Amino acid sequence: MRLLMRLLHKWSQANQKNNSRPENDKPSQEKLTESYTANIRMIQAVYKQCSDVVFRPFQISGHINATIIYISGLTDHEGIGQYVLIPLMQGSTALDEGIGNLVEKSLPVSEVKPVNTIQDCVNHLSIGHAVLIIDGHRQGIAIAITKTEKRSVEEPQAESVIRGPREGFTETLTVNLSLVRRKIRTPLLKTESMTIGRYTGTEVVLTYIEGLVLDELLKEVRTRVKSIDIDGILETSYIEEMIEDKSLTPFPRSLVTERPDVVAANLLEGRIAIFVNGTPFVLIVPISFFSLLQSPEDYYDRYIFSTATRWLRYVFLAMSMLLPSLYVAILSYHQEMLPASLYFSIASSRETVPFPAIVEALIMEIAFEALREAGVRLPKQVGSAVSIVGALVIGQAAVAAGIVSAPMVMVVAITGISSFMVPHYAIGFTLRIIRFPIMLLAGMLGLLGVIMGILAVLIHVCTLRSFGVPYMSPLATVEQKDLKDILIRAPWWKMNTRPSLTIDRNIHRQPAARRDKRIQDEQ
Repeated sequence: MRLLMRLLHKWSQANQKNNSRPENDKPSQEKLTESYTANIRMIQAVYKQCSDVVFRPFQISGHINATIIYISGLTDHEGIGQYVLIPLMQGSTALDEGIGNLVEKSLPVSEVKPVNTIQDCVNHLSIGHAVLIIDGHRQGIAIAITKTEKRSVEEPQAESVIRGPREGFTETLTVNLSLVRRKIRTPLLKTESMTIGRYTGTEVVLTYIEGLVLDELLKEVRTRVKSIDIDGILETSYIEEMIEDKSLTPFPRSLVTERPDVVAANLLEGRIAIFVNGTPFVLIVPISFFSLLQSPEDYYDRYIFSTATRWLRYVFLAMSMLLPSLYVAILSYHQEMLPASLYFSIASSRETVPFPAIVEALIMEIAFEALREAGVRLPKQVGSAVSIVGALVIGQAAVAAGIVSAPMVMVVAITGISSFMVPHYAIGFTLRIIRFPIMLLAGMLGLLGVIMGILAVLIHVCTLRSFGVPYMSPLATVEQKDLKDILIRAPWWKMNTRPSLTIDRNIHRQPAARRDKRIQDEQ
């Protein structure tokens, strides 16, 4: 008993040690003093052994000691010389009236902020600002002269469309926010900024339209994001996994996109977009399962074409998940379901195959997934060629060697093509994972196993929620007025209301008089 108590005591001490924040993680809240030398020494101590941090001492008007501090590569050093050093060294501004007088008369820079603590100086230096320390003053000046390498706005390769905007987000947060501002030109578009990551200090922005988003939803998203305590945030996937409702599921509960028009459309439906500096991918919450099956182009083509394409997408989605399982189940247990001529043709092609249908299917599916992953990882110039040639060569060689049959190659090829019909990569990858356990059930129990697998998946997705919104809404919740954008894509003059599960006020998208007039004209 004593040994057990000692072990528990040691485990609790180790757990507390691991969960406690290291001392060097705690921000320095020491305030700047009137001692110029002490201020410089404190900042130099923080950036000890940092060769890219530049301390440039000079004199204001020839008699007041000052130092401009910046990080080389993040700050525009030419701008520092032109807009800071030259005006201050050659000017005659007096500091008797305080730093405000200096800012107003001698610094031709649009964004200038006072800093009072060492941590304030570190925060501004980390994002590319320069910090000016002046002798005899308790405040410093943070000057926004940032120099960053920006990628040009291009069409996202993973979300290309035939008709619609051809612009995508970049790794620069300010550029991404401006792309959304260009589409939603209202002061009701709000952006709440926060910093997450003890080491990275990554800027995260919550974007929503005031008056459309539910107050409870906004409060919940804000609480979950602010509760994240981690050493660094490098991509939106960090936040996605930390704020989702239920982690033990392969189904994504947030929409990831690189398209500003997709973000704008979801904001107009009362959802919240989460931007992270340094990545072009934006999170949108809450969503439903059907949000992942909708393409931006559905809303740019005519509604008849969009509805037909949407139904085609649903059919091929089911094929990508169930076609190999149905083939294995029918061939192994339910041969009587096939016409005699078709069964004899398949049987003759499998005469030399030494494996049962389930092993044959697993071999081909794993090989196809490996080829697809290799095509993604290889350089673009050779990736597609390797995946296509590899599939042809391996498939033909496998059939010639008698390892697999020709019908199985056709089934796996049709399944692979079907998976490309899914517009979002995350849900497509989920369906690829689910395919394997259903195939195993089909190999053991036949069609009964397939039905059991489908029921298990349906029960699972019906228990999921995305920030309180049922995952299968509005189909499972039977919201009839919301079905006009699920099973079909209604014409825009019929899309008169926003989704009821994300909006409780300002639900109408167009005036009632205009809707009624259009309906009368149609009649």
